Amino acid sequence: MRVTYPAPDVVALGEAAPIPGLGFLPVNAYLLRAEQPLLIDSGLPTSRTEFLDALWSHVDPADLRWIYLTHPDRDHTGSLMEVLRAAPSARLITTFLGMGILTIEYDIPPERAFLLNPGQSLDLGDRSLTAFRPPVYDSPATTGFYDTRTGTCFTSDCFGAPMVSAEYALADDIAEVPPNELVAGQRLWATVDSPWVTGVDRDAFRASLLPLRRLEPSVVLSSHLPAAHDAASQLLDTLESAPDAEPFVGPDQAALEALLAGFEPPSPA
Repeated sequence: MRVTYPAPDVVALGEAAPIPGLGFLPVNAYLLRAEQPLLIDSGLPTSRTEFLDALWSHVDPADLRWIYLTHPDRDHTGSLMEVLRAAPSARLITTFLGMGILTIEYDIPPERAFLLNPGQSLDLGDRSLTAFRPPVYDSPATTGFYDTRTGTCFTSDCFGAPMVSAEYALADDIAEVPPNELVAGQRLWATVDSPWVTGVDRDAFRASLLPLRRLEPSVVLSSHLPAAHDAASQLLDTLESAPDAEPFVGPDQAALEALLAGFEPPSPA
């Protein structure tokens, strides 16, 4: 678990998840140290102990007021129930669909949920957060939000990119990643995580990027990308080209068997 401080009042809890055939995917959760502290997502199930140790070293469980779940995929809910049990004053921010999906697996008391739709805002005492739907996503429950006090934008899976190395996945800023590898990774991720993007109307998709362009966030924090400082236009330009990328086609059974064969121990002599 790597702990960094990518924006004012923000603690990033990040790791690099190896994805066979794709590379190393950054997986980030964030703690927003507002007047009412807010956790954004809760990491991977496989690193629950490390995640919770890092989280509680930066906020007392009794002080945590909100858990903002950008969407209910497993790489975002890894420590969700543990955080809810440890932080009795925290409420879970999601959408109606998100809550419905969560209740298939988790027993979340309805009174601890807070439903926030795109376009609505939440007052944290010293700032307001405005929710929006990112232009690409893999879940109908996905939302991100904009911190009106600092200009930081949290975008969930949008702008993600698998990296060729764990070092790049854990970089402090996308400026540390070779530009050609960053663009290739973003375009690949868009077709993997949001496969519908290669079939959209180009003009309509371009128009969907305009709200973020107008915001001009000073920092973009994605669940699956190193922090991006003063680079929102760059990220959006790359995303605008995603509909022209080749659709992603994963390995088939023959490729899987070849991969597994490579892991088999050599036969005794």
